[in-house]
Amino acid sequence: MRILLATSELHPYSKTGGLGDMVGALAKYLAKQGHQVGVVTPLYRGILEKFTGIKRFEWLLAFPLGKEFVRGGVWTLQPQQNLTVYFVEQPRFFDRDGIYQGSSGDYDDNADRYIFFSKSVVNLARYLPLQPEIVHLHDWQTGLVPLLIRHQFETGGWGNRPRHCLTIHNLAYQGVFEAANFALSNLPQDYFTPATAEFYGSLNFLKAGLCTADQVSTVSPTYANEIGTPEFGCGLESVLSELQSPVKGILNGVDYEEWNTDANPHLARPYGVDDLQGKRANKLALQKQLGLFERADTPLFVNVSRLVEQKGADLQLEAVRSLLNLDIQFALLGKGDPLFEEGFSSLAASNPGKVAVTIGYDHALAHRMEAGGDFFVMPSRFEPCGLNQMYSLRYGTPPIVRDTGGLADSVTDARDDVGMVNGIKFREPHVGALQKALFKALAVYKDPATLRHLRRNGMRVDFAWEHVAARYESMYREMKARPLSTLIRHLDPAVHLTAKIAKNT
Repeated sequence: MRILLATSELHPYSKTGGLGDMVGALAKYLAKQGHQVGVVTPLYRGILEKFTGIKRFEWLLAFPLGKEFVRGGVWTLQPQQNLTVYFVEQPRFFDRDGIYQGSSGDYDDNADRYIFFSKSVVNLARYLPLQPEIVHLHDWQTGLVPLLIRHQFETGGWGNRPRHCLTIHNLAYQGVFEAANFALSNLPQDYFTPATAEFYGSLNFLKAGLCTADQVSTVSPTYANEIGTPEFGCGLESVLSELQSPVKGILNGVDYEEWNTDANPHLARPYGVDDLQGKRANKLALQKQLGLFERADTPLFVNVSRLVEQKGADLQLEAVRSLLNLDIQFALLGKGDPLFEEGFSSLAASNPGKVAVTIGYDHALAHRMEAGGDFFVMPSRFEPCGLNQMYSLRYGTPPIVRDTGGLADSVTDARDDVGMVNGIKFREPHVGALQKALFKALAVYKDPATLRHLRRNGMRVDFAWEHVAARYESMYREMKARPLSTLIRHLDPAVHLTAKIAKNT
């Protein structure tokens, strides 16, 4: 198949979270399986300097953006056979310190930036020699692409347009802007209705994509079910319930060529499921690096995360603080809400040798923490998929997780299966529930045979991307097999009236 992916982040070129990891791995393994794959992503600051081999592509991007006319360019890289990355160049929009935000918060012109990017995706999808059969979009930044494709299909002669799907990586981030920003799309105002991009008077990128994509998916089966409920639907549960095809949940995978314990340049010593001795050496090396007391027998809890409420940063801060009178250690790598950054930093300052906090992100240190920790703490209030719990399993570091989304799908608790248990789950998003889970972990730590059982079970779980890519291939084939006429949804403004009624009652 000929497949074009579009994403605002792509590992290793740009990344703020799991989105970049997922799309990078999916593209890599689809190409390995013989598909012709392209990926469209912005050319952010520093990419050209950091990565050699990127070449200017003879391709001009020139679009109206409302009343303004904006030009851009394209650079390309072929990191492997069958895979081409198309970097969209527009210095005013993408040559910045951050991807979505600066020191004072989200960029004010994010609507302009990602409408231009979406128009670039459509232009490449229509005119590249690749002529993709499938356009696979990711998150709100590409949410207007299906509507733009539809407009060209209906008015611009794009008769054999590709099938398109939209994957939700986190429904909480929807790309909501003032309604006036819709004019930047240069689409007819008739498209700005409750059936498409309008959402309670605002422009909602993600909603536009949900309402017009041929297929919607998300990154775990449990999350696909959860987002249909008021608790997890973020106001879009009624929209999701009215889709023509059910949301598909496909659990993310792990790129074991990178995330492994036996051929990893970031680790102090290799180890494996049949030889766990190296894990002790990695723990001591991590303790030394972070300034913790070098005690192999003291349980070390670790976390690598964005410091936001979604990830349960507040729960973790309070739960760890309450246990520091015990013989434990805690290490954190992350950044996010300044209040949480300050809270964890203060905790480290008042508990030297027991708590280590690194604000920021360090890829090599993330590997060392996964390998050197005894337990990985991941108390997310909701989690579309999560990757760190999967990395932890492969590194023999049992995860402690809330029973939600992809965490529920990837971690096995003793209540699920005693023989296959590889982690600890708790249900309620409360400090007390997390505290109980941490005490369970301490009990496991005191029983070497049980701890070894959890570690080995986790290291044997197979989340290889070869399997995940095959599931996406199956979804693509299903989309291609459906007549185009059955995929085109009637954009009746009365659609979603139930959502409006529900909100106002």
